[in-house]
Amino acid sequence: MKKKLGSAVLFAVIIGGMILCGTSCKTIDVFEKNSSIPGQEWDRSFQPVIVFNITDTAALYNIYVTLRHTHAYNYNNIWLNVNYQLPGDTVKQQRVDIPLADNSKGWLGTGMDDIYEVRRLITPQPYRFKNSGTCAFTLEQIMRENPLKHVMNAGIRVEKVER
Repeated sequence: MKKKLGSAVLFAVIIGGMILCGTSCKTIDVFEKNSSIPGQEWDRSFQPVIVFNITDTAALYNIYVTLRHTHAYNYNNIWLNVNYQLPGDTVKQQRVDIPLADNSKGWLGTGMDDIYEVRRLITPQPYRFKNSGTCAFTLEQIMRENPLKHVMNAGIRVEKVER
């Protein structure tokens, strides 16, 4: 009797989980690419280029800059020029100040040991691409220190917004 009851409970849990996931689990389409900074010293001349394709022009997207740095990074922020060319458009530039630390809270973002990762939204609201095709983003550090030490990676993340 115990074996039958145990099997029935297990079956109910599996079916219940499938029903729950079927009604609440949604996939989020994500593109993310990060470039390693040579020697963890970001020279202004090194400008990572991130290229991806957009096929769904009906969807809305959030676009983020992603950064990974060590605890030895010397500043509370980083200034970047984000140059981008969207399908069928000219190259545009956006200057971005990304906070990495707060004097009262310490390092922002997520951390493991002495490495911290920050993701910063650079679109003020979800963005709809007008045309499908290739998008290119170039990241340029514009801090006074050159090379900028203790920066490990820089990249772009694009998430399709759920409706």
